[in-house]
Amino acid sequence: MEECILTIAEVSKKYDITADTLRYYERIGLIPAVPRKPNGIRDYDQASCQWVELMKCMRKAGVQIEALIEYVALFRQGDETMDARKTILIEQRKRLVRKMQDMQETLERLDYKIEMYEQGKMTSDYQLHIKDCQK
Repeated sequence: MEECILTIAEVSKKYDITADTLRYYERIGLIPAVPRKPNGIRDYDQASCQWVELMKCMRKAGVQIEALIEYVALFRQGDETMDARKTILIEQRKRLVRKMQDMQETLERLDYKIEMYEQGKMTSDYQLHIKDCQK
């Protein structure tokens, strides 16, 4: 089966990431170096596209860019870094779980406030807002 090779414009469109962002990701080490034609034009192969997709997913979730750069650097060093890479992923997962908990609490507070408005119970009464914050 022949491998699919994409231009930077095609990858940009496929993953909804600007070409400048793709170049930046490569320059800072967020994705490994993309294979190039003899004239220097990038040829995104399947592996390169998988890295782009992974990093887009991780960044969308708010995973720290520094941790991802470290992860890619360790990946490039080989299998002897598997434990270190796993540790990075575990730590980032913990951070994401905390972030999701914080977001859930904020969502619940918003739902409560909206419900108070819908029930006509929102006033400028300071005590109501104090209770609201202690919910």
